[in-house]
Amino acid sequence: MKRKLISAIGVAAMMVSIAACGSDDGDGDGGGKAGADGYAGQTLTVWVMDGSSPDQWQKDVAAAFEKKTKAKVKFEVQQWNGIQQKLTTALSEENPPDVFEIGNTQTPAYAKTGGLADLADLKTEIGGDWVESLNESSVFEGKQYAAPWYFANRVVLYNKSVWADAGIKDTPKTRDEFYEDLKTIGEKTDAEPIYLPGQNWYHFVGLTIGEGAELVKKDGDKYVSNLDDPKVAAAMETYQKFQELSKAPKDKDEATPQQGEVFGKGKVGAFIGMGWEAGIAIEANPKIEKEIGYFTIPGATADKPEGVFLGGSNLAVAAGSKKQDLAKEFLRIALSDEFEGQLAKENGVIPNKEALQSNLAGNAVAEAAAPAAAGGGTTPLIAEWAAVENAPNPIKTYMTAVLNGKSPAEAAAQVEEEFNKRLSQQQ
Repeated sequence: MKRKLISAIGVAAMMVSIAACGSDDGDGDGGGKAGADGYAGQTLTVWVMDGSSPDQWQKDVAAAFEKKTKAKVKFEVQQWNGIQQKLTTALSEENPPDVFEIGNTQTPAYAKTGGLADLADLKTEIGGDWVESLNESSVFEGKQYAAPWYFANRVVLYNKSVWADAGIKDTPKTRDEFYEDLKTIGEKTDAEPIYLPGQNWYHFVGLTIGEGAELVKKDGDKYVSNLDDPKVAAAMETYQKFQELSKAPKDKDEATPQQGEVFGKGKVGAFIGMGWEAGIAIEANPKIEKEIGYFTIPGATADKPEGVFLGGSNLAVAAGSKKQDLAKEFLRIALSDEFEGQLAKENGVIPNKEALQSNLAGNAVAEAAAPAAAGGGTTPLIAEWAAVENAPNPIKTYMTAVLNGKSPAEAAAQVEEEFNKRLSQQQ
């Protein structure tokens, strides 16, 4: 999945470039450290995705890195289109990337192929207070193969004027309050209460996370569909309850049409999306900018937000890098409180530690997204998952089937064969 930034990035995969030649021994960082100047003359290449890290952040990190190690860092900005194949090829070459950004849900696939270095020592040293839900995607089969970098998740974007016209004075704190507010909008205004297309499947994934459900299960030595789990059904029933308040098509996703454009017309009370989608609404109708507000997706109880899908990126070191020690020095700096906090502040993304969320103050989208991060999650963190998301996505098919009248069990049975076929494809 491809994501823009400005408060969100979801999945992708990522980056490092061809490192300068180093020693062929052992750790390959030029014979190891030899005092303060042990890395002098070396250059570390780091791939980052377009939009992930501001220029000033790169300059500041590079300066701190050079001051500490006497080595230089070369950032190479990569484009989303075609990055997975480019990274796969780079990791198979003699001089692979040193450090690279990788989409959180893509990390297991690269770990399984042996392309990522074990970072257990780094986790012990600097990762003691990484948020568990954010670090989960960096771990594969019990080993730490990456480090959590930044994240974003969906929030409720709402039209303040529509809510005021309905007489609603405050944002809801529970799922039931949210539903009742939307019903009130439908009863007291001419606006569509919520725009929720039938296949906004990342929101549905969030609901399954909130229910504690798993989308796949183990059957012997293979993974198979778990869509017939009652917890998955409960998540789909919640989705259906809200979707019934919407006029959006049941067989389309949030990009067909762009839900931000629909919201921008000013006749929708709310939609569930990424913060950057507000920009789509504003582009469609600049006057709506002053009307847009944001709040955390409410959960079943006021003390726990709704489950959300966490899109984001990790930083990894190539297993074949000749500069692994130097690469870890880079990660110590880039992931330090100073620079992790700076990235959160400048890009409005959720940092890997709760203590750093204070850097989001004043960013309305990020402030709405952050409370849900600790209880968020991802699609199944298995290498076999990648094929499931290819069109036509069987989970989208399942959702539409339920919304068109099938029971969750019937819909699960309808897509089970295709789902399992995807999970069995060789990676």
